[in-house]
Amino acid sequence: MNLSKSIDFLLENAGPVIKYRLRKEILSNLSKTEEENFLEQIYLTPHFKLVQSYAKPSGYIGSGMHSWDNWRGVTLHETYLQDGEAAARLLSYYAIPKEHPLVKNFIGAMRCESILKEEFSYIPPEINRFETRYTGLNSGSCLMTLIYAMQAMLGYGDDGYVKPFQDISLEAFRSILPLSSFLDIAKTRVSKAKYNYPYIEADTYFPGQYHLETLAYTSSWRTPENIKMMADALNHYNEISREANLIHVKIGNRYYAPFPLNIHNSPIRAFRADLIDSITYRRLLTEIAMLGAGEGVGVLRESARNIEDAIGSDGILRMRLDLPHNKRYSPKSIEYPTPYVDVRIELDYKRRYAFECDLTFWAVQFLYLCGRNGV
Repeated sequence: MNLSKSIDFLLENAGPVIKYRLRKEILSNLSKTEEENFLEQIYLTPHFKLVQSYAKPSGYIGSGMHSWDNWRGVTLHETYLQDGEAAARLLSYYAIPKEHPLVKNFIGAMRCESILKEEFSYIPPEINRFETRYTGLNSGSCLMTLIYAMQAMLGYGDDGYVKPFQDISLEAFRSILPLSSFLDIAKTRVSKAKYNYPYIEADTYFPGQYHLETLAYTSSWRTPENIKMMADALNHYNEISREANLIHVKIGNRYYAPFPLNIHNSPIRAFRADLIDSITYRRLLTEIAMLGAGEGVGVLRESARNIEDAIGSDGILRMRLDLPHNKRYSPKSIEYPTPYVDVRIELDYKRRYAFECDLTFWAVQFLYLCGRNGV
């Protein structure tokens, strides 16, 4: 498919972040001076300045990481961007260079035990999360899975600090290849609790959101064999995910909902312009495409066809947000990049074509990542 109209539309109508990422990551036609000019514009955007205002002298940004917004009636975050994970996501989505002091200092804080201990000491549940931060790396259900993944998103995932978690993430996906059902590795919870979901032990390998993101944003793990394994594992995931699989993770004597690869560990849905499966499903598809397996992953192949069919003659991707089901998950309601929403890059959806620019950039990026290089 020729995406020249889509690209022309973005270059004419998009804001600085999309123009910067389009020219740097896809078109590869950005001079050093142009890059510096775009970054200066991005540094002046309200959300970047807000994240900047939440940086502490230690370098840590915000309070916690995927943490409580409210504790016993006390509001802990004035906006979602005051949470460490949301801040890291915005810096990543805005493609802030890893050399920028805000990013470098944040990484340094995430790698300093004394700083982290202080950061996760402000309420009792956070103290416990810090003390058990490595329990559940295999099952994707602990604080360090988030911290490793956010470092990968910020460009620091290929060094020795995160590399061991890359290996865990690969093994988490490899582990599902022999399964005929997720229940093959689950245990039955016997209690009088209202929801007696099946569970896995904390050290059981099981792929989750942060395993995927760590691999999507890194490259040192990439060999032809590993990339093929990831494609096979994702295809197999969908084969055995016939319906929702509400599996919890047992840590100590408590049971936790994990950070699933897809909502309720149900099948990964292909993109459709008339159906929003969940608020994060375009983000999930993008991260799978970033693995480099291309259309060897069935859900990517189907999504690419559907995107090409949905792009209009003017080059713009539009979605049927007027349908009742889609109103619930409409990306128009996104303001900040929390763990539970799709990627939003445009600054102000009140501006003409801003929302269409977000969707169209995603379409161009996705097709590019899938190897459909009509760029």
